[in-house]
Amino acid sequence: MKIISDPRRLSVEIDNFRKSGFSIGFIPTMGALHRGHITLVENSVSQNDVTVVSVFVNPTQFNNPEDLKKYPRDLDKDAEMLQEAGCQLVFAPEPADIYTPAEMNERFDFDFEGLDKVMEGMFRPGHFNGVVQIVSKLFTLVNPHKAYFGEKDFQQLAIIHLMVRKMNFDIEIVDCAIVREKSGLAMSSRNERLSNGQKLQASYISSVLFESVALSKNISIQELQRLVVEKLANAPGLRVEYFEIANAVTLQTLKSWDEPAVGCVAVFCGDVRLIDNVRYN
Repeated sequence: MKIISDPRRLSVEIDNFRKSGFSIGFIPTMGALHRGHITLVENSVSQNDVTVVSVFVNPTQFNNPEDLKKYPRDLDKDAEMLQEAGCQLVFAPEPADIYTPAEMNERFDFDFEGLDKVMEGMFRPGHFNGVVQIVSKLFTLVNPHKAYFGEKDFQQLAIIHLMVRKMNFDIEIVDCAIVREKSGLAMSSRNERLSNGQKLQASYISSVLFESVALSKNISIQELQRLVVEKLANAPGLRVEYFEIANAVTLQTLKSWDEPAVGCVAVFCGDVRLIDNVRYN
């Protein structure tokens, strides 16, 4: 497995793969890898000749500088996990390798068609502009046949699908199911910042979401939303930022259980912000 940081070297490697007729799978990550990431890598390895993974903590998608500073970084550990999973190439650039000074200081412009106005977009202004900025750059550099994303970041995944359509990338986006710890807690790089006691508290998030699926058969959307928020707000160590029951395609507020439905939540456990979601139909 090769680890490179220079985009020009990356282009040479990708050209060689393409000339050899290899199919290329790609997983963009910010490092601090866990079992969820490795599942994406394993899916790519099983479906492609070559798997490329980027490890880059993208500064333009953090609206909180302290969050960027605290984000865990351990490239050596990540590389060891990736090699064991069968990855052939790791692209680990620095911000200066990716962005010009102007790009670092100017907000990336993209028409989200309303997908950025709800849930994460309301509480993290500019976040998705940074996501589209970096993923579009990486897609251009790697030019993969398939790219793999986890469903834990449900809103981000919907935006990636939109970006691919609007920017005419000839890339298949592969949606991969949430990977959870034994407790039910959705795996996340942020979990590394939780103490054992906080992990136990945070596992209640998925417990409430799973319970809400059964409850959705018998009560209204509004009542279910109120009940979930109440349960999480009353749980020790947790602070609810939002819980929305939305149309799983448009992400707009759900009007009827006849629509494809997803429940998306953001909860603070201590100072660690966690997100999760569950499908209702």
